[in-house]
Amino acid sequence: MLARVLVWGVLVLAACGGSSAPPSADDTTHASTSTSADSTSSGPDSSSDDTTSLDSGSVDTTGTTSAPDPTDDSTTGTPSACAIVTIEGECGPVTACESPSTPFQAQCEGPPSEQCCVPAGPPCSVDGAPGLCMPTAECGAGLQTTAGLCPGAADIQCCTDPSTACDPDAMPMPNEGLTEESWDPACPPGMVMAGDVCIDRYEAALVELDVAGQVIGHHSPYFNPGSTRVRAVSLRGAIPQGYITQVQAGEACTEAGKRLCTDAEWLRACQGAGTTTYPFGNMAEPGRCNDARASHPAIEYFGTSDAWIWSELGHPCISQIPDSLHVTGQHEDCITEDGALDMMGNLHEWTADPAGTFRGGFYVDTVLNGPGCLYATTAHDVTHWDYSTGFRCCADP
Repeated sequence: MLARVLVWGVLVLAACGGSSAPPSADDTTHASTSTSADSTSSGPDSSSDDTTSLDSGSVDTTGTTSAPDPTDDSTTGTPSACAIVTIEGECGPVTACESPSTPFQAQCEGPPSEQCCVPAGPPCSVDGAPGLCMPTAECGAGLQTTAGLCPGAADIQCCTDPSTACDPDAMPMPNEGLTEESWDPACPPGMVMAGDVCIDRYEAALVELDVAGQVIGHHSPYFNPGSTRVRAVSLRGAIPQGYITQVQAGEACTEAGKRLCTDAEWLRACQGAGTTTYPFGNMAEPGRCNDARASHPAIEYFGTSDAWIWSELGHPCISQIPDSLHVTGQHEDCITEDGALDMMGNLHEWTADPAGTFRGGFYVDTVLNGPGCLYATTAHDVTHWDYSTGFRCCADP
């Protein structure tokens, strides 16, 4: 096991969370222009019951749900017990798990928005196994302690259960059972009006289609769709789709009767009529969105900052480690004046720019290529993908 590294290493390596698509890529940065080392990046072949959302709506015959009453604070029942290593917690809505407690995905039954809230932190991971920083004497039998991952004294180490390590061959389907909700009568399901166009309220997920165009199930958000026929859906409380090229994103929007947003449309939706710097205004408010991370997820997952990891940014486990990619709508205050969420941080979002542009930053960085809504990465072509690339769709009303 390589010693775990908490520093990012060279700062430019984190400008977009990594640079290349699948395993053979050799990108080292997402710069704001294509004159940097990552000009070699490209797509995969060249290098790169009522729990349908955070709150349930009423299901109609079209398979969409109407928007729930935002004043309804009812719960779905008694929270179930869960645990991360030696620390017990409770399963419940991720938005109800407040610091200093820590939410963990994939520990609870139900949709991705139901997470294990444990009264401890900070989180850490080894080989994708979720863990907590704690004194080594408190990490029980059968568990593993790893130095170099935690702040504090030398005996504060990352305690993990090796049996829960991420399986890169598994294809989790966390969004099964989720459906789109109707938010604006002028727009298709899942969308809100922003200026003159409709835009997805949430970063898009994917469903898979058969040859007749009928939905056969959800696509795993941690895997590039390849040649699979997919449709974009805008779901609350879902794991949004990363690992996607601009070309694939555009095709998925078309299958939904939508399209990728132009740069101008995306900016108008993020900035609002007042052209603010951030979705919520002109002042930076760190932590309001999923906008920064102390350690680069690739360095944390692979346990090294050696250069070879930057050619492995299509690895499906990178965005499955604790405190990385968040569910849509988890940051309730990361919202535009029109009601679109997560336009800053979480995932980069492709626009329709034929030269290849993705916007808004992601969960590692929302600063290096411009602040908030103004963040734009232009160093990749439309066939590039990695763990950080996502999208949302636009449509004419």
